[in-house]
Amino acid sequence: MRNPLATLSADDRALLRRRLRTPVLTFLALLALLAVNVTLGATLPFPQVWIVELLVVAVMVALILLVSMEVIHEPPLVRLFSVLGFFWVAIMIGMTLTDYLAR
Repeated sequence: MRNPLATLSADDRALLRRRLRTPVLTFLALLALLAVNVTLGATLPFPQVWIVELLVVAVMVALILLVSMEVIHEPPLVRLFSVLGFFWVAIMIGMTLTDYLAR
């Protein structure tokens, strides 16, 4: 079986590299942030580590919104509603956790 990339021209390979660069870098950044979050959660280096963990999660959400969902290329109104949607989901999860932890 032949390698499908071998049939591509040099220009096509360069275009493929340019198009895949952002998703691959985003994926690697998300993996690195996940590793940071897991390490912080496993070691608990200081009592207020949860603040740092929330900041890491906020950066992860921002990466997903801007790059994976391509909100960065949308009009401002779409950006506003996508941020509000994630904020609303965070409120719902917070309310659910409050209910479970209060019982």
